[in-house]
Amino acid sequence: MSKKNALLRLSALPAIIGGVYAFSNYLYKISSVPRQHTDDDKDFDESITTGRMFIRNHPRRRDLYIDSVDGLRLHASYIEAGEDSHSYCILIHGIWDNHEANGIYAEHYLENGINCLLPDLRGFGQSEGEYIGYGFHDRLDILEWINTIIKKDPEAKIVIHGMSMGAATTLMTTGEYLPPQVKGAISDSSFTTLMEQFASSYKSFKGSFVPIPLAMILSRIIIRLRSGFDINDVNCIKAVARSTTPTLFIHGDDDTFIDPHMCSKLYETASCQKQYLMILGARHIEGVIKDPVNYWKKVDSFLKKIEL
Repeated sequence: MSKKNALLRLSALPAIIGGVYAFSNYLYKISSVPRQHTDDDKDFDESITTGRMFIRNHPRRRDLYIDSVDGLRLHASYIEAGEDSHSYCILIHGIWDNHEANGIYAEHYLENGINCLLPDLRGFGQSEGEYIGYGFHDRLDILEWINTIIKKDPEAKIVIHGMSMGAATTLMTTGEYLPPQVKGAISDSSFTTLMEQFASSYKSFKGSFVPIPLAMILSRIIIRLRSGFDINDVNCIKAVARSTTPTLFIHGDDDTFIDPHMCSKLYETASCQKQYLMILGARHIEGVIKDPVNYWKKVDSFLKKIEL
């Protein structure tokens, strides 16, 4: 190799390193930096907005706060269905949103005498946090909320119901040891593994000219460095394989954001008592809107079976 070629290659090295660094930061920004939902953000259906107002203006709504195991101040809204109720639903929202997005679900539960706890996941709403956990750290936060309910009411019977990233958080939670007060879980539109979901979503990103395997390696490194967890550890398949919590798996067959086949794979892998519902014609987390009759019929049947 001539001195000239060697110098050219050396001079290109800083540009390559700089490009890799810039692209890694871009990946981190679009995947891991929380974005707050505001009233200027249009919901995909008017009933979701109506649900937000239902939570926000509910006369019995009150704010609860806990500290996470790593020192973050976490927030939830709590609405009591009735003084004599020992049934509880923990409703877990999806990415780029907050607890108010689950008002449409809370209304149904409250009408059926089930108390509702609606946490803001870390980094969203009123909860502290500077990165998106995708269920990894969030599962431990949900365990803290479960313990908070049990301390208040040792006779509690709890179901966890999550949507999208909240569904993944739900399944990750069921992979942990849970107290007997947790009677069941409902997963609406979860991914299988975060790595698989990242690879699928990456194709639609601006800048996806970088080969998927390389982009996933860079994502894994930058998230490990800046968020403190390995995206390979966000694995709902492994969680459901060891779960003993009865679980209802729901998905829309027209979901283009999280592949419906992921739901089938989760259901097939689950070692717990399980049920399955595919909503025809529903896109991502649209099941409750597209076919509310079948959605709630299945949910209510599941709740009856787990004796909530």
